[in-house]
Amino acid sequence: MFTGSLALDLLLGDVRSLKEKRSVVRPIVAELQRRAVSAAEVGDANLHRRAIIGVAVVSASPKHVTEVLDACERLVAGRPEVTLLSARRQLISDTDDEYEEYVTDG
Repeated sequence: MFTGSLALDLLLGDVRSLKEKRSVVRPIVAELQRRAVSAAEVGDANLHRRAIIGVAVVSASPKHVTEVLDACERLVAGRPEVTLLSARRQLISDTDDEYEEYVTDG
């Protein structure tokens, strides 16, 4: 079993309130969830123009985990209302204590 996680650090566009922030972040999280992953806003909840979205996926194949996380990162990076500042990912296997971690600056 392989577990992958992705933390996406976002700068939001013209957002002036937490209500406006929710109207930008919620559709992104919903779209990610439609891709059979777990997704939620996991950080910077009180900042108007910043958000961290966490994504997680479990699979029998590390290749599948990587492909799914790549697709999620591309989806968010392609959204015009946000700027992807960085993406941090981890891939963990249940068969050993090793894991890989990648950080991509937007």
